Amino acid sequence: MQRKLEPELMDTPEEAVDYDRMDHSEVNRVFVDDLLAAWGAIESHVTVVDLGTGTAQIPMELCGRNARIHVQAVDAAEHMLEVARRNVAAAVLEEQIELVLADAKLPAVGEYDIVMSNSLAHHLPEPAVMFDRLVELARPGGLIFVRDLLRPVDEAEWRHLVETYAGKEKPHARQMFADSLRAALTVDEVRAIVAAHSYDPQTVAATSDRHWTWCARK
Repeated sequence: MQRKLEPELMDTPEEAVDYDRMDHSEVNRVFVDDLLAAWGAIESHVTVVDLGTGTAQIPMELCGRNARIHVQAVDAAEHMLEVARRNVAAAVLEEQIELVLADAKLPAVGEYDIVMSNSLAHHLPEPAVMFDRLVELARPGGLIFVRDLLRPVDEAEWRHLVETYAGKEKPHARQMFADSLRAALTVDEVRAIVAAHSYDPQTVAATSDRHWTWCARK
């Protein structure tokens, strides 16, 4: 299947609410489980930046596990962050999660223990730019942990994934997921990007029937 970029997102309140209402709980739990397993024991303050945080569901899952974790949760979509503010306040995690309206051009280059991102790359016409930023933001020895959708090999697999994982969602939410799958990268495409940054391509792997993950130390 050829990559097809998503329709331009309008960042409306309706889109933000629809996205937040989709059931991402299991995917988010697994993301955080895998991230913490890759990081290891948390014995002191850990600084994290999350690029493309959306409605901050993963930072909340992460910070709920350990009070020593502090996250700068970054997104360029204002309405997503409006929902995120409500979510963070409801979870009483304002002291651990700082929401930042930005396009990832943060000044804190090389300062974060963990640089993470979930489902941002497929939104970007040039995903390699995101990888540039991921590497810049991590401190030496820091962890880079990225997960995103995996583009199906053909139309039959695409239809199967949409029906399996979004078949019970509202039509708009189901269409967002379908479009995102078409816009996603393949493992080989991601491996080529990380190799261009001098990382081992084998640090990228398919980690579910619809996700790839890049996990590496800077």
